[in-house]
Amino acid sequence: MISGKSFQTDDVGMSNAQVIVFSDLVLKIAPYQKKNEETVRVMRWLENKLPVPKVLCYECDAERQYLLMSRMPGKMACDAYYLERPQELAERLAEAIRMLWSIDVSDCPRLRDLDVELKEARIRVENNMVDVNHVEPTTFGPGGFKDPEHLLDWLERNRPNYEPVLSHGDLCLPNVFIDHGRISGFIDLGDTGIGDKWRDVALCYRSLRWNAEGAFGGKIYPDTRAEVLFDAIGIKPDPEKIRYYLLLDELF
Repeated sequence: MISGKSFQTDDVGMSNAQVIVFSDLVLKIAPYQKKNEETVRVMRWLENKLPVPKVLCYECDAERQYLLMSRMPGKMACDAYYLERPQELAERLAEAIRMLWSIDVSDCPRLRDLDVELKEARIRVENNMVDVNHVEPTTFGPGGFKDPEHLLDWLERNRPNYEPVLSHGDLCLPNVFIDHGRISGFIDLGDTGIGDKWRDVALCYRSLRWNAEGAFGGKIYPDTRAEVLFDAIGIKPDPEKIRYYLLLDELF
């Protein structure tokens, strides 16, 4: 299926997967994890429900997994074109969130609620898998948490009310594609399933803020304010839930 096709590698994102991009296909090669098999099931379940990559081939062995998918059209939401047009970008991101929330999850094959998230977080903490150098400067240290164990204990004791929807799980700007003024694709569905609505809101808000502040690429977009996202969605921000899910993400 890929023989003879020209390609390039994609280094956008923070996963440990190798991503090979063809003109119409994407091949993702990752270390074997049972979790990735669940992702493939969710992707197939989402076909004809949301614009997600079509699974064309999936193979795995004891060490690696190979996922060949269709390529999503359009540009990432973090493209300079959209960051220079904050109102248009906010409206498209709000559209993406509403699309996720509109899906009937009664037969969704995967649950990503706090029981699941916190269990995975504890495994990461107990096995020293948390990268404390890749977190917000205020998360650990003076004025913050002593260490990942301290943060995890706080998260387990302060669980917010659960508002289940279809959650992307990592709704950052590079994972949303826009084409001709509409949402054309969702990618990186490794944490997609039934989850809390505020997880996606929190991560999308932070991603918008980071991109506007020049965290990626260095260019600052002073006219892009992350707060416009809430108006575009039509909700009032919930600072406590946003903070909770941003802190939870620090352990992943």
